[in-house]
Amino acid sequence: MGLQENGQIGNSKYKRMDSDFVEENLEPEKTNRGTQKYVLACAIMASLNSVLLGYDVGVMSGAIIFIKEDLQISEVQEEVLVGILSIISLLGSLAGGKTSDAIGRKWTMGFAALVFQTGATIMALAPSFTVLMVGRLLAGIGIGFGVMIAPVYIAEISPSIERGALTSFPEIFINLGILLGYVSNYAFSGLSAHINWRLMLGVGILPSVFMIFALIIIPESPRWLVMQNRIEEAKSVLLKTIESEREAEERLAEIQLAAGHGNAEKYEEKAVWRELLSPSPGVKRMLITGCGIQCFQQITGIDATVYYSPTIFRDAGIKGNSELLGATIGVGVTKTMFILVAIFLIDRVGRKPLLYVSTIGMTTCLFGLGLTLSFMGNGPVGVKLAILSVYGNVAFFSVGLGPICWVLTSEIFPLRLRAQASALGAVGSRVSSGLIAMTFLSVSRAITVGGTFFVFAAISCLAVVFAYKCVPETKGKSLEQIETMFQSDGQWRGGEVELGDVENLVQKQ
Repeated sequence: MGLQENGQIGNSKYKRMDSDFVEENLEPEKTNRGTQKYVLACAIMASLNSVLLGYDVGVMSGAIIFIKEDLQISEVQEEVLVGILSIISLLGSLAGGKTSDAIGRKWTMGFAALVFQTGATIMALAPSFTVLMVGRLLAGIGIGFGVMIAPVYIAEISPSIERGALTSFPEIFINLGILLGYVSNYAFSGLSAHINWRLMLGVGILPSVFMIFALIIIPESPRWLVMQNRIEEAKSVLLKTIESEREAEERLAEIQLAAGHGNAEKYEEKAVWRELLSPSPGVKRMLITGCGIQCFQQITGIDATVYYSPTIFRDAGIKGNSELLGATIGVGVTKTMFILVAIFLIDRVGRKPLLYVSTIGMTTCLFGLGLTLSFMGNGPVGVKLAILSVYGNVAFFSVGLGPICWVLTSEIFPLRLRAQASALGAVGSRVSSGLIAMTFLSVSRAITVGGTFFVFAAISCLAVVFAYKCVPETKGKSLEQIETMFQSDGQWRGGEVELGDVENLVQKQ
């Protein structure tokens, strides 16, 4: 597993004592304002591809209304069109791990933007449902690449003390994309049905254009550079992200050791996929945590809530396309506002307290939405409660499960497995999202919309248990220290949350 016999990694402050780890005088890295701005700029630019996923989710919720009218598609075709992007994006995510190991994190992001641009252009010009699907397949592959690689790149370039907040940036940009998609729907809804949905989809090309220019500025990941034995280049990047040259050299030594350069005789490296398919106990724990939280992020129904928010609001009693699209803008605003709350808290109170608040809050709101749609629909009180429940659900999602999912999957895997394992987790997320999006209308017709949200509430309740049992606290630890922590079953299964963290969260809330 790339560990020394005494359980230490390089200059890690964690020391193995039987089955426990003792934290000795661990001090976080310090960054000055110059390095902070540089890392912040890199995180923002790397997150631009995430706008594409968010924009597609947001814009398709409204564009599908006019696509049905213009192309005369059936309900089954509607479900396939909405959900296929998530399913097909798993191809991009699976290929993204190997691609990023081969050509680098940076240029994989550029390739993702190029593929999406091609798909979005075809969708905007599509004369038929078949051509529209071809463009959507290409866009999905591009999104799969982008969703997988952005958190990995940011985690690898960020100092430990800021990694949680910075790795949440892709989720911020997903939410920003959703909001822009809703605004685009509302802005173009007054045009003819033959033109408006094409403009809605075509606007999504713009973020990927900015991504191409960002590649000129951002550096390659120092951990990938070490994997390529480009040590001096890696050190140069670390000196831009860590103020102290001594700390940069210590981190470089840790990365070299984790990558297999510092202690090569202890590394009899198996093929990455062979190791993932036949994992050691430590890697198995990482896979359970990483893939599990990716799946729970989607099977709790967030994409159904966002994609089909007009359907939910119509079922609650709101009439008229403009009113429906106007109400959905509030969903995007709420998601974007509360992801900013998560960014502020994630490195202060930790991952687990936010996960508890998020999953418990989502369970409550989903159950409330099920009750409202089942027993109080079509009245003014029912409409208000439905809107409140939807807004509450996306708010609690954004404050915890949404961003923390990407943070954890980008930081828990060892360097040699990080890209491929993160790709595997992204596949779980995309498949889950696609299945939910492609079956929501059919399931709702079978058990009602309210009944569907009762199911989501039950799944969200299971997510609370999963967070307690399978998610360790990673706040403030380096990527190499987190790898060490997963070797101990006791550290991984420690369901406890530090009392100080909980008290701090309650005060901030």
